[in-house]
Amino acid sequence: MENKFMRVEEVATELDVSVSYAYKIIKQLNDELKAKGFVTISGRVNRQYFNERLYGVGKENFNNACI
Repeated sequence: MENKFMRVEEVATELDVSVSYAYKIIKQLNDELKAKGFVTISGRVNRQYFNERLYGVGKENFNNACI
């Protein structure tokens, strides 16, 4: 089963960026999720939300998903 969260190393690899920049991206995405009322984990980002925001994948499903 696929993990629901991506760690910083996976984000950095996926986007071909440094780990420090990946932390900034994760923080931005987590701030957006917090503003929507979701609980977040520092240094990790919800995989489905990451894909939605970066690639537009799964957008219709995320708003109804339970994190």
